Amino acid sequence: MARPIKETPVLVGKEAQRLVAKIDNPRAVSAAEVAVARQAYESMMSIAKFNF
Repeated sequence: MARPIKETPVLVGKEAQRLVAKIDNPRAVSAAEVAVARQAYESMMSIAKFNF
């Protein structure tokens, strides 16, 4: 039998402000980071076998 899902905690105060600031100002991603992520994605998709 599955366990019940706990409620998600609510962020308040400084934690909430910090989260909103991070969402509003995402860090810059370099072209090298994008290339590494794309290579990892392509590698996984090449071995993935989905039967839909």
